[in-house]
Amino acid sequence: MNYLDFEKPIANLYEQLEKLKQVAVKSGVDVSVNAAEIEEKIKQTKAEIYSVLTPWQRVQVSRHPDRPYTLAYIDYITGGTFMELHGDRTVKDDKAMVGGFGSVDGKTVMFIGQQKGVNTKMRQIRNFGMANPEGYRKALRLMKLAEKFNKPIVTFIDTPGAYPGLEAEERGQGEAIARNLLEMAQLKVPVICIVIGEGASGGALGIGIGDKVLMLENTWYSVISPESCSSILWRNWNNKERAAEALKLTPEDMLANKLIDGIIPEPLGGAHTSHEETFITVKAEILKYISKLEKIDPKKRVDQRIEKFCAMGVVNEESSGIPESEVLLDKEP
Repeated sequence: MNYLDFEKPIANLYEQLEKLKQVAVKSGVDVSVNAAEIEEKIKQTKAEIYSVLTPWQRVQVSRHPDRPYTLAYIDYITGGTFMELHGDRTVKDDKAMVGGFGSVDGKTVMFIGQQKGVNTKMRQIRNFGMANPEGYRKALRLMKLAEKFNKPIVTFIDTPGAYPGLEAEERGQGEAIARNLLEMAQLKVPVICIVIGEGASGGALGIGIGDKVLMLENTWYSVISPESCSSILWRNWNNKERAAEALKLTPEDMLANKLIDGIIPEPLGGAHTSHEETFITVKAEILKYISKLEKIDPKKRVDQRIEKFCAMGVVNEESSGIPESEVLLDKEP
């Protein structure tokens, strides 16, 4: 397993435990008592470290290389019934955005999410989870398909942002994301959005408009990453910890500001320490909210969704002070 910088005390204890087990194998000595003591110490150390994580450390945990990605969640939750659908019917199939139908305890659900890739080669193929315009258009196509057949939608958010390349902008990256925001707000089926890793900028928001928006315990959701914020404000990445603190990007901050609807707990030490436990918890949350949302009238559900997002932030429209009749218009042909 990979360990982050602040997890070194945990790594040292696991190293001691492994050496102890090797000694037991070679010598045949019973070390169960000592092993139990170290395992208990590991639990205590994890609890101490993870109870006081800084915002920047939360960002690090959300990017942990052993953390499960979208397809791993979908495969477990659907029990292998997931049928991936491809293409936006306009340009191509974006590998950074995946989606399709799957069965969850006999209920058909449309799953959509960003996929980062589990190794170096797959990360390149998946473009590190950064979708192009065709990825967001594919997501919208699948959402409208789910609406057509009256199936609930679940999105998994895990991206460092939409792909910022020139070709993406030429193909309408901004328009594609904006179109998703408009259409998702009006979908007549239940929509549940879950941040399972990084939730950065419009790349995350492009599949993040739902009746219920949830975040796993060690994830982040913000208009910009701490590194990018630091590079803009201080011209370097040296202040990323300070930026992470100021951005209020943790699940607790987001819930306090009424920008999300709930926090999903992770196993002690993060989702990467026990994939299955994390999957079970997320599946239970999905079933719980789908059951609740399906009981609400579609029109009322859409109205509540729109009202929820309209209530976020404050809009202050200031007049220029110039009477409309005095505004000069260019009348030249």
